[in-house]
Amino acid sequence: MLKLHPEESVASHEPEKSLVTGSDGVVEINGLVKKFGRKTVVNNLSLSVPRGCVYGLIGPNGAGKSTTLKSLMRLLRTSGGSMKVLGHDVTTDFQAIKNRVGYVPETHQIYRWMKINRVIEFTRSFYPAWNDQFCDQMLQLMELDPGKKVKHLSKGMLAKLALLLAVCHEPELLVLDEPLSGLDPIVRDEFIDGVLKTICEQETTVIFSSHTIGDVQRLADSVGILYGGQLLVNQSTESLLGSARQIKVVASDDSVTELNSVPDRTIHQQQNGRQFVVTVPTFETSMSQAIERQNSVESITVERVNLEDLFKAYIRGVRSKNSVPLPGRQA
Repeated sequence: MLKLHPEESVASHEPEKSLVTGSDGVVEINGLVKKFGRKTVVNNLSLSVPRGCVYGLIGPNGAGKSTTLKSLMRLLRTSGGSMKVLGHDVTTDFQAIKNRVGYVPETHQIYRWMKINRVIEFTRSFYPAWNDQFCDQMLQLMELDPGKKVKHLSKGMLAKLALLLAVCHEPELLVLDEPLSGLDPIVRDEFIDGVLKTICEQETTVIFSSHTIGDVQRLADSVGILYGGQLLVNQSTESLLGSARQIKVVASDDSVTELNSVPDRTIHQQQNGRQFVVTVPTFETSMSQAIERQNSVESITVERVNLEDLFKAYIRGVRSKNSVPLPGRQA
């Protein structure tokens, strides 16, 4: 018997909202390629981040997240493609960009012997548009003691200081590479709810990478899933989670090792005993009906899927020898 959760009763027929390149993006990446020797780390990647968007970039280790962001900040020389930030070419016109962008690397390069107030004074000298009032507000919000030395800061406080230094000149674009890496859950929640959300409310365009998928779901308007240097998904978070579903099938026979039929656009199929979990990017009632007709089924339920489970399904699907072509994947 097919069981639908109340919100599943109407199938979604919304088209996928892919964030393709365009002329109005604060960030425009077209065909980015980055090689280290013979190894291609980023492979023909294209995406656009519109003004005011909070864009989360996720992927397993080695997927190309940090390489993409470092290339965007001209910290790495690219092997091909083009990148524009705020309408300026990153390779040839970075001088026109640098004072309009804030950047927080995964490893914070802040002079440990300095006190916080000296670090702020030093950094402020590079930015004519530095906002002292906003800086004071951020110091209070982050509970940072200006008289404390950097070497005495906890990892969480150091992350807050790095973010403060990146935002007090009020950049139009904020680039964050694993900003919450290594923080304990309580500090992470405080950081997200008290600091990052405050910054996002300033209508600053943000692009960030993270291994913590729950953080991305809480913060990001749009999400890109990277694997092997290519985009598997490039879509608004609302559209992505609004259309994807898990079809959970319990077979009536213990001997069943695979389903006879699954939807053509299945992301991944996983088996645990008699239960099969079929993840699809866009659910229609006809999908579960077809499974029920063509298999000996005890029950079928359809459930919403969170970003972490959807991310795992995409990665497992593309790693599977029997995986089908994935929607949005670049060739």
